This record gives sequence, structure tokens and C-alpha cells, in this order.
Amino acid sequence: MAQGRELAERIVGDWVKFWNNYNLDLVDKLFLTDARVSYFSSEKQGVIKGTDAMRRHHEGFGFVKGGKTSGNRLWLDDLDADVFGPVTVVTAIWHFQRENSDKIQKGPVTLVFVQDGNSYRIAHGNFANY
Repeated sequence: MAQGRELAERIVGDWVKFWNNYNLDLVDKLFLTDARVSYFSSEKQGVIKGTDAMRRHHEGFGFVKGGKTSGNRLWLDDLDADVFGPVTVVTAIWHFQRENSDKIQKGPVTLVFVQDGNSYRIAHGNFANY
């Protein structure tokens, strides 16, 4: 199994594409699809819990079925991953730039992936702002 940065890049790549394509259809591919999935947003207070709440949260950011073209851009750097059996904890710094803006928001992110066969699903995400 790949370790560290290589693993982090592989399993986070689809999530970064999800954000840059605003494709709501990918929620079921990327996240656990039950009440256990949890998420702390850098934009809203409180925990987001469960698949339906996860979908509503992303719809609030403009995600739509099939995705859409947006000038907004999200990327990660300082990726690292630690593997604990079927669980992988990914840490990184997220960066987000809105279309037609020079300002770049950023902060730390932790994504907890669980292994499901040969793929990984996000069980928990925690985003903060600097």
C-alpha cells in the first residue's frame, strides 16, 4: 500500500475535483453514505452529520447534480497521510480562491478516510480558517 504523501494525493484527488467541479453526484462516491459521516465546515458552526445533511451543505455552496463550471478554485498543499489499518488520516492546508478575486482563503484540514474494498470513503472532515 502507498504511504504518506503519495496515498494522500491519490485518495484526496477525487475530493479536490468534486470541489472544483461542484458535482453533487459525487457525494455518494466520496463520503460514507449513512448517518455516521460527519463534517465540520470552515464556513458554518456545528457538526454536519449524515449523508442527507452532507448533500444539503454542499448544495448551499452551489453544488448541483452533474456539476458545473465555476471560476472558483480549491487546492491543497502540505499533504500528509497516516495509515491505521483500514483508516487513513489525511492532513493538509486547503486554499480557496473565488472567481474574480485576488484573495485566497486558507486553513488546515483533516480528512479521515475508511477503506471500503479497494477504495476509500470520507468518514469525517474538519476544516478551519487561518
